[in-house]
Amino acid sequence: MKGSSDATDAAPGTASRNEWLRRLGPLCADLDEDVVRDFVLRMDTEYFGRFPPEDIAHHIRLAAQVTLDEPCRVAISTEDDGRYAVVVVAFDYFSEFACLCGLLTAHGLDIREGNIFTSTEASPPASRAAWPPRPRRSRQASLARKKIVDYFLVRPCSGTSWSSDAQARFQEGLAAVIRLLDAHKFKEARFRVNRELVESLAQRRGEGPTLLHPVSIRFDNQTSPQHTVMDIRSTDTPAFLYAFSNALAMRGVYIHQARLENVDHRVHDRLYVRDRHGHKIIHPAAQNELRVTAVLIKQFTQFLRWAPDPAKAIEYFDQFLDRILTETTRARGAKALEFLSKKQTLTMLARLLGTSDFLWEEFLRRQHANLLPLLTSYGKLPLVRPRVELTRELRRKLSRASSDQQRRSLINEFKDREMFRIDMKHLADPSSPLRDFSRALTELAEIVVEETIRVLQHTLSRQYGAPRLTDGQPCPFAVFGLGKFGGGELGYASDIEVVFVYEAGGRTSGKTGIDLSEYFERVARDILQWIEAKQEGIFHVDVRLRPHGGKGPLANTLHELKTYYGPGGLSAPFERQALIKLRHVAGDPALGRAVERLRDTVVYSGAPWDLKEAVEVRRAQIAQLVDPATINVKHSPGGLIDVEYAVQYLQLIHGHRHKALRTPNTLAALAALARLGLVSQQDGEALRDAYLLFRALIDGLRIVRGNAKDLVLPPAGSEAFIFLARRVGYTSDDWQAGAARLEADLAAHMANTRAFYEGRFGRLRGAPSGAAALGQAPPARQASRGK
Repeated sequence: MKGSSDATDAAPGTASRNEWLRRLGPLCADLDEDVVRDFVLRMDTEYFGRFPPEDIAHHIRLAAQVTLDEPCRVAISTEDDGRYAVVVVAFDYFSEFACLCGLLTAHGLDIREGNIFTSTEASPPASRAAWPPRPRRSRQASLARKKIVDYFLVRPCSGTSWSSDAQARFQEGLAAVIRLLDAHKFKEARFRVNRELVESLAQRRGEGPTLLHPVSIRFDNQTSPQHTVMDIRSTDTPAFLYAFSNALAMRGVYIHQARLENVDHRVHDRLYVRDRHGHKIIHPAAQNELRVTAVLIKQFTQFLRWAPDPAKAIEYFDQFLDRILTETTRARGAKALEFLSKKQTLTMLARLLGTSDFLWEEFLRRQHANLLPLLTSYGKLPLVRPRVELTRELRRKLSRASSDQQRRSLINEFKDREMFRIDMKHLADPSSPLRDFSRALTELAEIVVEETIRVLQHTLSRQYGAPRLTDGQPCPFAVFGLGKFGGGELGYASDIEVVFVYEAGGRTSGKTGIDLSEYFERVARDILQWIEAKQEGIFHVDVRLRPHGGKGPLANTLHELKTYYGPGGLSAPFERQALIKLRHVAGDPALGRAVERLRDTVVYSGAPWDLKEAVEVRRAQIAQLVDPATINVKHSPGGLIDVEYAVQYLQLIHGHRHKALRTPNTLAALAALARLGLVSQQDGEALRDAYLLFRALIDGLRIVRGNAKDLVLPPAGSEAFIFLARRVGYTSDDWQAGAARLEADLAAHMANTRAFYEGRFGRLRGAPSGAAALGQAPPARQASRGK
């Protein structure tokens, strides 16, 4: 990124310019004299000391070919020592230098030396009237534009061969980026460079740095009359020059000239810069900000191979750094910068910041003040905090509140902060098991529901009196989880599915008493209003599985449940199946046990189970929810639903004889089925592995997209699929290979799951298997998951 200077540093006198024109005359005799004069009169003095006349003549020839229609020219030559000289002559654009550095690194090239120069603006005649307007695409318009001459001496990195085909791909990529810059599509240009860069970073072998590299930065405002010289010395690390020059561009700092040197893996870069207003960078605070930026970006780029999407990690780390730097005058900011210098912090940040746009926009950016404290406590706090400790902490906060509005805010702040902690810890430590992640989220949901009930009932009882049965005894109230909540299987963006139950009819004891049906309806309604969902599906309390669905009351008596689910009741067969997941999660324990006994009576009675109708419901679900050309991880044939339904069907069929099957947890029920010999050990392991992969993919899709409903996989081989593969643990030096392993494993798991389901319960007509939708033949055996 060069340009915005109006004059050169120590511009030579007319005599010296004329001398260069004389010396270049024979070498440029075939070129238009205006082009030669324009180039010589507007180029920096130092430029003429860096290159011999023959090279300068070559640069002028390239400049003569630069037009508003073809704004970039590249020449590549081979040096005697196997290095390559890359010369880029082009119009000057915002963030151009950063894009060049990024593309060179992306193509496996190590920048050993560099000389970067920018011409000045063309000076108009003294009278504006003497400068007649010309069409935009005229030759004069091309001459008037500032130009760059960027010379890089590069060496292919180990394992990289820069063949003529590779050179052609580099030039095509650069031309595409320059066209985007010319159209002022700077974000799109950086996006393209990032995407080309990330796979190159992934191929850097080894376990990563064991030490953080020191960086020495000195600001010199004496050498150049118009620019601040940033003198940077450090060890050579991949992508630093790109990331740092990009960071300067985002801060409005213009690089007019640069001198790059790399000797024995030590870099010495001198950048001639000015701020967004065209001034030198003199203020110590501004210099310190750039110094800190350089140091931290230097360190951070070493850890990008741990990021699911390194391009996002680079972009968001820079924005994150901006927020931290605004706090450097305060103790918290200084502490944050100290913490950011640690290797473990940078590894975790690479994982977190490189996960998704949604995660950054909705959580990391807004809660950046909470992120570093959470990362600080990362090694101290377990993923699953003791329930007593969490309850005590929340009650202590609530005890200080003076109004229900404050209590509601405190409950949601506590919920959001703990969800943020759990999600971040799980993301930062991919080895943490799904079981612990689900348990942490489930227990948090239980505590939030329990404490909300306690606060609301206290408030309503003050207004209407305590809820009493007809015999004057207190009326118990309880909440029951269904679905993933009931199974203790919550994941990222799972709904909190609940049923509200109270013992029986009666009335509150206050002077303005009300019927218990109205009282508990208000409790249930207020719970739904108090517990807020930040986005659809993220801690969204769902009551659609209650008796009678949306047409029924929010809260039911125990007797109403018995009537609805009992013989001759109005419940549908699928509701009997849904009750498998029912579990007491909050409220009165005795009532909780009574409802769970009702669950067992209904679900595991041994009454006939219409398997044929259940399979028809599944077929209808596929027809309605699945596009045959795509893979829906949850609903496609062989997907998550088929694992869950297969287990639930077997629980319904055999649960009346085996108490071990009476569990709302899918994996616990599957393990019991295998122990009892109701499924083979091989099938049990295959279904468990499929379930775990499907859950990991669903969580990965939800956290990337911020949408609890969109569970359709991106096309196999696409960029989005590659980054999803990395997000769920398929990391590799070759990203395509990691994605291919996920593709093969997914096809195998979906084929095996569908084969098991159809072999036991009946064919799922009307939709291809997962393997077919992925464009593969179903593997004969289950593939092993690559990491």
